[in-house]
Amino acid sequence: MSAETAGLTKVDSAISGLSSSPPEEKKGHRRASSSAAGVYNINDLEKEGKELQIAKETQKLNWKLNTSPATLDDKETLKKFLTTPPVKKIDLHFPLGLEVTARNLKGVTIKDALDAIHKQFKKKADDELELPVLAGFEWDKEESWTRLIVHQKKEGAPSSGGGKKKDKKKETYDE
Repeated sequence: MSAETAGLTKVDSAISGLSSSPPEEKKGHRRASSSAAGVYNINDLEKEGKELQIAKETQKLNWKLNTSPATLDDKETLKKFLTTPPVKKIDLHFPLGLEVTARNLKGVTIKDALDAIHKQFKKKADDELELPVLAGFEWDKEESWTRLIVHQKKEGAPSSGGGKKKDKKKETYDE
């Protein structure tokens, strides 16, 4: 064995410019984040003094906090941004002190907010919740720029049209 290896000399790869490992391909620069263009950090908006507008559709949802947002009929509303301009994350503050955070690097949608709320209330029974229905969100820049206040109500409005049609029929028979 020693006779065979005697003819070989050890070469320092650093000196000869050779590499024992395969050549590394140059890696591209690291992506800053996967957020979409036009989506802001709420803290940056506060520094710039840009005001938020909340999607008005949230007031018409009549969504129960302990039911999945997937049960809502209006799927298009769920895809809309919760705020204008869209933000990556926003805190949702309940009057009793609970605070949840809705996050989405491509912009927080109404569904993201409802999902964050649902996660807190999904194990609660209807009778455990004093105000089980979402009434909407309020942004009070005086209190806190970075969070929305969640408003709740006792019960949802009656389904549009359903009850009213029956009442009209009753009126015609009474006359």
